Amino acid sequence: MSPGQIAALVAAGAFVLLVLLLAIPLIKLGRTLDEATKAIRTANENSEPLFTGANTTLTHVNTQLERVDGITANARAVTGNVSALTSLFTATLGGPLVKAAALSYGVSKAVRARRRAVAEKPGKHSRRPRGGRGGAR
Repeated sequence: MSPGQIAALVAAGAFVLLVLLLAIPLIKLGRTLDEATKAIRTANENSEPLFTGANTTLTHVNTQLERVDGITANARAVTGNVSALTSLFTATLGGPLVKAAALSYGVSKAVRARRRAVAEKPGKHSRRPRGGRGGAR
């Protein structure tokens, strides 16, 4: 054998060894990709019931929100009616009630002032302290 043939034989052996060393990681990578594909299929199959449940939940939530919208509209109408009733009450009875309250306050103040004036005025209606059991005056 010539030295060129020996070199070609060594190079061929090295190439076979290189191919064998690279084949092991490639086989492992292929298995990893197969497992990843299986995991993705399983996740896809299991996600369908999840999405169905989520859609059902959203449907129920939308129904409840429509009911809440109705309740809110009714509450808004009641609030407007109460506001109108309060304004009507204030306009019709508020003024006379304030005037009646002011009159009663003024009358009570005048009566108290009159009583104070009569109590302080010396004379016929003055109050004298009474002594004991009805002794001499």
